[in-house]
Amino acid sequence: MSDLPDILNQILRHKRQELAAAESRVPLDELKSRAADCPPASAMAAALRRDKDGPVRLIAEIKRRSPSAGDIVAEFDPRGIAAQYATAGADAISVLTNERYFGGKLEYLAQTKSVSPVPVMRKDFIVAPYQVWEARAWLADTFLLISDALEASLMTDLVGLGRELGMEPLVESHDEEALGRAVDAGATLLGVNNRDLRTFTVDLGTTERLARHVPKGAVLVAESGVTTEGDVSRLLAAGVQAILVGESLMRAGDKSELVARFKAAR
Repeated sequence: MSDLPDILNQILRHKRQELAAAESRVPLDELKSRAADCPPASAMAAALRRDKDGPVRLIAEIKRRSPSAGDIVAEFDPRGIAAQYATAGADAISVLTNERYFGGKLEYLAQTKSVSPVPVMRKDFIVAPYQVWEARAWLADTFLLISDALEASLMTDLVGLGRELGMEPLVESHDEEALGRAVDAGATLLGVNNRDLRTFTVDLGTTERLARHVPKGAVLVAESGVTTEGDVSRLLAAGVQAILVGESLMRAGDKSELVARFKAAR
């Protein structure tokens, strides 16, 4: 964790400031009460397990902007995008809730869930149990953890808390060391980010390299850099069961057509 990319360090510093403000606005006990009133979380693991020789499982992402791409779309309607993704055949939907760097909001989780029959994942920079309760209170079915952003003991605690709430988290890594920590924390949904946050370059070879270290029974999810059917075929050959696709789907005029092409790849 000591050698984090500058952008990740910057985001995490700001996130901890945001977290302190959020805790003063909405006490943890209030979040827990709201979470208790929510319907049970949908099962992310079941949604992402690929049938033998079946199509890739797809997490479609709702993302307004990013530090690497800037603004992705001019008009942004998260509920409408979620409905398009659900109709197109997405197996799960990822929702960016980080406002400063990605233009997200917690409210987008509930908006997405209102039209989505598939699991909804909070994608943010989660560094405390409060944010897991926050995700559940806003109707998220699961959440993303970034291995490089967390000490081992905290990551284990967050994975455990998620399970207590019926939320199996997706734990993201970019190298072998981070993946090892995720496995040691008990994660079974293992994401590999093909984007190097130090250079913003994308290399699908990252997933191919790390796939060899994924334990049997775990679900391997490739994140970033998937734009063509050829990319999907390459990742399936490496043992990937699911892909997370954001920018290319957000920019697509016909989201159903692009999802269908990804699903047709073998």
